[in-house]
Amino acid sequence: MALVGFLAVSYGVAALGALASVDAGEVYGALERPSWAPPSWLFGPVWTVLYATIGVSAWLVWRHPDRHQVRGALTWWWVQLVLNLAWTPLFFAARQYGLALLDITLLLAALGTTIVGFRRLSVTAAALLIPYLGWVAFAAALNASIWQLNS
Repeated sequence: MALVGFLAVSYGVAALGALASVDAGEVYGALERPSWAPPSWLFGPVWTVLYATIGVSAWLVWRHPDRHQVRGALTWWWVQLVLNLAWTPLFFAARQYGLALLDITLLLAALGTTIVGFRRLSVTAAALLIPYLGWVAFAAALNASIWQLNS
């Protein structure tokens, strides 16, 4: 049952982000983008898979018997989720590309810290977050490029 809860939280963040950016496709399409920017249709499938790995990784850590270490690791998981949630309305609704870049940079740091904490409790949980880290790093570079091209 806990797995369902962690997946619900993870996909809940996705749903809230989607509500905050109902016109994301239009906004993204209207932006000056670098030549290496992916098409808008790619983001949905990628995030669908990543939100699953985010939820499953937390569940794997939650199952560890050392409750003190679990609390510490999951605190960082919550921090990165909040930063993840904040990015979408900053970028798409407010169109504050500089603030979005600051947010995603903090997200990268929080996610790295989450992975280190998860690694102590579950190698599998940490490994599940590596694609997410890679995608967020790519998104940060894209955010920086879009900010530069549209300023």
